[in-house]
Amino acid sequence: MLDKLQAIEDKYSELENLISDPTVIANMTEWQKHTRAHSKLTPLIVKFREYKEVLQGLADTQELLDDNPEADLRDMAQAELSELKSREAALTDELRILLLPRDPNDDKSVIVEIRGGAGGDEAALFAGDLFRMYTRYAENRGWRTEMLDANAPDLGGFKEVVFVVDGDGAYSRLKYESGVHRVQRVPTTESSGRIHTSTVTVAVLPEAAEVDITVNPNDLRIDTYCASGAGGQHVNKTESAVRITHLPSGIVVTCQDEKSQLKNRDKAMRVLRAKLLEAAEEEQRAGVAEARKSQVGTGDRSERIRTYNFPQGRVTDHRIGLTLHKLDFILNGDLDELIEALITVDQSERLKQAE
Repeated sequence: MLDKLQAIEDKYSELENLISDPTVIANMTEWQKHTRAHSKLTPLIVKFREYKEVLQGLADTQELLDDNPEADLRDMAQAELSELKSREAALTDELRILLLPRDPNDDKSVIVEIRGGAGGDEAALFAGDLFRMYTRYAENRGWRTEMLDANAPDLGGFKEVVFVVDGDGAYSRLKYESGVHRVQRVPTTESSGRIHTSTVTVAVLPEAAEVDITVNPNDLRIDTYCASGAGGQHVNKTESAVRITHLPSGIVVTCQDEKSQLKNRDKAMRVLRAKLLEAAEEEQRAGVAEARKSQVGTGDRSERIRTYNFPQGRVTDHRIGLTLHKLDFILNGDLDELIEALITVDQSERLKQAE
């Protein structure tokens, strides 16, 4: 591990020289590329340099122990040695995690699809609750959200809603949200006070750039139609809504959120590229053995991942057996405790696989 870390630190120093080189600075594209690479390595290098300081401290303290027979000095040195060994062990674990291969999509923005499942109107209302939860979470982290498409019934919520969360590292945290979310509560329309169970599916897709996915225009069928639902005077009067069908895969995406057909087409293409990227990556993942699947789930949207129980005020993530009695906070966008727990388990599983 030390040899690998030293090689990475050498590369880091090389990048430092490059981003301060006037010749490189003059070429903004090259400079930005090196700056991004340097920034990604910084957390690892900071931790590695701290680790080297601890190793040096261990060597110095051991030498002090060997050269000093005095009891007081030996007691102090032994206490310091014990503390340094504990810190060395902790840093070793942190470095092993930092050395794990990164998901190439982690830095990307995401497209989130939320769809009401079993439960009719109550599922649509809960889809609206989840939409609010994610947009609040994005707001808390300084990320930007943008609506791509929505189908809102008269009673409220969404039958389906598609939106972008645009921010550095959005996929690295929100990717754990893909799957079936189950809600248990008394619907507002339930006069007898009986608890109902409804489901909502969430899909989180890394947004694909044109360089990630090349789409042949000849593979597309593009239909336009009148938008429906809320949206003002243009609804049902102009063919602003767009439906794009990718003929080879059969993937269909729609967008009617904008009054402009051109804008709806651009947004629909963003969703299509994300879906094609997901399909390509799913094909690669299909070859992974069952034993190597992470405990936090496969990301399959048919997998039940979480239950929101309103009468008990609790949220349970079934993948890691975590229950938090803070439903109101979570639905208000306070997701970090859940997500950090999922990341920790995911890293632990990946470390076991790497051994």
